[in-house]
Amino acid sequence: MARGDNATRLDDRSREIFRRIVETYLETGEPLGSRNLARILPMSLSPASVRNVMSDLEELGLIYAPHISAGRLPTQSGLRFFVDAFMQVGDLTEEERTTIERQIRPEDRDRPMESLMNEASRMLSGVSRGAGIVITAKSDPVLKHVEFIRLEPTKALAVLVGEHNQVENRIIDLPAGVTSSQLTEAANFLNAHLSGQTLVELRGQLQKLKAEVQDELTILSQDLVERGLAVWSGSREEGKPNQLIVRGRANLLEGMTDVDDLDRLRMLFDDLEKKDSLIEILDLAETGPGVRIFIGSENKLFSLSGSSLIVAPYRDQEERIVGAVGVIGPTRLNYSRVVPMVDYTAQLLARLTRQPL
Repeated sequence: MARGDNATRLDDRSREIFRRIVETYLETGEPLGSRNLARILPMSLSPASVRNVMSDLEELGLIYAPHISAGRLPTQSGLRFFVDAFMQVGDLTEEERTTIERQIRPEDRDRPMESLMNEASRMLSGVSRGAGIVITAKSDPVLKHVEFIRLEPTKALAVLVGEHNQVENRIIDLPAGVTSSQLTEAANFLNAHLSGQTLVELRGQLQKLKAEVQDELTILSQDLVERGLAVWSGSREEGKPNQLIVRGRANLLEGMTDVDDLDRLRMLFDDLEKKDSLIEILDLAETGPGVRIFIGSENKLFSLSGSSLIVAPYRDQEERIVGAVGVIGPTRLNYSRVVPMVDYTAQLLARLTRQPL
């Protein structure tokens, strides 16, 4: 019989002892011994009886002793069992809701997404005491200006200015034989058609123009869009993120003195800087409804650092996932408190990504 099956059949005494060990760990990070356990249990048990129960729990893989003669700590399997079987996720307090809403407000709909991401991640870091993360997927921003700067005979720098004055630079490949003056003309041509349009809309318009008039400038402009701007724009169906905001790294350093802990933390942020990791976080958020909890090595992304991830997707008006929001921290995160915070933040970000009625 599997350990998980045995764990679900714990008697009341075993469940209570296990719950106390986990709650002490989540609160203090310290192991709990049989003598202290015997004093705080609601039923009357001797330390020897408590030790017998702890031995059974250890046999099931739910707890372990970090040192000889030490108390017990929950294993990653034990934490998962606790989250699934014991944890009660309450609602946010009015103060917590106000704190979150103060940073993510309906009137912020027209602010640049990067600014909203900064506020959201900073807020989550502050209220969770972990590292807040917000990821946005590739989107189709409205552009107001495009410029091409020649770098080499076959390469140019595309400078893209969005409606909120955000600037994105992109190196693109040029068609053979394109001159600097042609690049200037192409930029002027595109800017004349940019007003209030996204790149997808602009690309569609250029395709119509190209079909109607086989004009050399139209063909060049279309080619430049296809080679460079379309790559920058991406498509929502790709699900590939282009930005990650992390706030609260200092929170993860609190109480860390062990070299191994610091090494694991370094591995965590090394992982986060890889684009594949961002895509995986989005995939993790997408593969289940609502908020998802990953403890330690339950996902390969954080298998080395041993960190926990609480993550939820946020969606646009067509229910497409456009990003994810979450908290990364040690395995002794306050899961019951952080889960509703992540959930509510995702709901607010989703509202801001949707078109006004």
